[in-house]
Amino acid sequence: MKFSLIICTYMRPEPLLKLLRSVQLQTLYPDEILIIDGSTNNKTEFILNKYYFENLKYLLVDDENRGLTKQRNFGINKVNDAVEIVCFLDDDTVLESDYFENLLKTYETFPEALGVGGYICNEIKWEKVTDSYIPKINEFCFDGWKRKDGSRFVLRKKLNLDSNCRPGFSPSFSHGRSVGFLPPSGKTYQVEQLMGGVSSFKKSIFNTLSFSTYFEGYGLYEDADFTLRVSKTGKLYLNTTAKLGHFHAESGRPNQYRYGKMVVRNGWYVWRVKNPNPIFIDSLKWNVITILLTFIRFSNVLTSNNKKEALTEAIGRTIGWWSLVFNKPKQG
Repeated sequence: MKFSLIICTYMRPEPLLKLLRSVQLQTLYPDEILIIDGSTNNKTEFILNKYYFENLKYLLVDDENRGLTKQRNFGINKVNDAVEIVCFLDDDTVLESDYFENLLKTYETFPEALGVGGYICNEIKWEKVTDSYIPKINEFCFDGWKRKDGSRFVLRKKLNLDSNCRPGFSPSFSHGRSVGFLPPSGKTYQVEQLMGGVSSFKKSIFNTLSFSTYFEGYGLYEDADFTLRVSKTGKLYLNTTAKLGHFHAESGRPNQYRYGKMVVRNGWYVWRVKNPNPIFIDSLKWNVITILLTFIRFSNVLTSNNKKEALTEAIGRTIGWWSLVFNKPKQG
């Protein structure tokens, strides 16, 4: 299978260089690497001109095409006609040497797959447990593995508001558990959502689907929107042997107030992609969980070292929730 790698980047020359060096070490190398740069300076172009990477094409976008979803759509339109699989990576990831080999094998094992995601292996500590293991309230267990559960999920369990779906699937009231709750089992799991920055898709799906430009700039939850729409037409998988690290570069991120507002408004948008006509109990649960998570962020002002960030994000979430009363996002 011929495959292209699209990396959308914004003001992150050093993390991008680390990623490209890990691409150089791959057992299976991309037939094409497209760097879609939305930076407002020439530092990324300058650093790429210092080094040689096979099959790499650098493309700087203008204001009209700047922003994660716009840059992805721009990159898709530049992909070589002979390419069968289009891979996307965030610019602050680093691959294990067999990432692409394991990712592409998934399409051979599951020929019906429309998309396959990679597995972030550096963020969560998992432990193997027996089938009879009973998890504590602050633990999450799946497929013979356990990990610590965050305080928000612990509270949701106590209030009977936890997700009723397996990881990677969204419940009818949204607020599900992401693919980050799938363990490092070496298995491939069917999902309906993938993380956009560690994903791949058959090029043919882009004949009818594209990334929504509703998600401006940073594009929070744009991946959930897109993959939920793809999963309505076919199957998606996550291969836990296609491993990489995600190192969360701070540059290029929105401020905490804007982030908090996006969490709520973009979250509402994605919920309605999955469930456009929710019944009363689904609406109630979505709103209760949204308010609960906002209160938790307000409480972090007392408990967190980053008090200002917690406060501004909580205010952003509050404003985002109230804005839904008067100005709901328009589904594109």
